[in-house]
Formats: sequence, C-alpha cells, structure tokens
Amino acid sequence: MISTSLDTKGELIQKYNKAGSNLQLLKSMGAQVLHSVDATQLNVTAELCGRKFDRIIFNFPHAGFHQGRGEASQWVIVQHKQLVSSFLKSASGMLRPNGQVHVTHKTAQPFCCWNIVELAHRSSLVLVEQVDFRVGDYPGYCNKRGDGDRADESFPVGLCSNFKFAFDPCAETGDRETNRALRCPHSRNHHDNQAYDFASALMKLMLSR
Repeated sequence: MISTSLDTKGELIQKYNKAGSNLQLLKSMGAQVLHSVDATQLNVTAELCGRKFDRIIFNFPHAGFHQGRGEASQWVIVQHKQLVSSFLKSASGMLRPNGQVHVTHKTAQPFCCWNIVELAHRSSLVLVEQVDFRVGDYPGYCNKRGDGDRADESFPVGLCSNFKFAFDPCAETGDRETNRALRCPHSRNHHDNQAYDFASALMKLMLSR
C-alpha cells in the first residue's frame, strides 16, 4: 500500500499532533509513504509513474478554504469540481483490471452540487457502488480540516457516501439520460454499508481530510 500527502513530512508533523505516530504506524505495517504528491498529477508523479493499483482512495477531497467565500459559493464549488475532476482523470489510467477509484464525499447541500458521478463519467469511470459512510465504523479514524489555523480540527461529516468507480472506456459516451439521473442524490440506489479492506482502512487512518 502507498499512502500520499500533498504536504511535506515536516508540514504534516507541524499541522497534525498525531501525524508522526500515524506515519510510524503505516511504515511498521509495510506501507510506503510519499510526500509532496499532487493528487491531480498522480500519473506523472515520478514514484508512481507506470504503476497500477487495485484501489485508489481519496477521502473528502477539498480545494481549500477561501476567505469571504462559503461552500455554497459557485466559485468555490467550481474549485472543488476542478480538483475532483483532475484527480479522477489522473487516477483513471492507473487501475489494474477490476481496479476501482473510491471517493468519500458529503452528499448534502451544497456538496451534492459537485456532481462527482458526472465528473467521473468524463474520465471514463462508472459508478459501481455507493455506500453510506459512517465514521463510527472505522475506530481510530479522525478526519481533519487540513487547512488554515484550524487544520488539526475535525469537521462534521454529516450525510456522506463512499463512491466506488471502475474504468469503462465507453463511459464518457454513455447514455446522457442515465448520467443526468446519477447526478441527483435522490435517484441513487443505497446499499448496506460494508467494511473496507485492510488497505482502505489504513488509508483512512492516514488521510487528513
């Protein structure tokens, strides 16, 4: 398993009280940890270039906080969508056969306006499954704001799901009515929540938001 952070190792330790112990735990369990990795440029990152993965996971993607602009701001929503879209495009070509990209994401307003299922389709990724995400199912996991003076503080997750995508070269040109239906949070099928595999659980422990 490879765990990555956008921050340098020093920045992580400065931001988060438990970053040092989390890094040690990951390494003790055989995980490789990479720092200064841009999630929108995974496919051209030197240490990752040419590698294929069974699962690529991004929990609560967020483009940062912008003074004077709330989460409902259309400008802010566009920044978030650009981040997610670039991540999905980068990750889509790095999957092994039957591999999946997982994104944990809030589903209430205004976060549902990101329309991540539609963004995934643009990168030839189709929704395989959507399951409710409950923090209590992952003992020890604590999400972080990850930015600003309150970077080490947790945030309420509210209603959120884990979206599981698989690569399909026909996805981008698929049925547009189906794509539009998938955008609406009220039209989706809910599944019973399932535990992640070992690698996913470790990744959730490491990722800060």
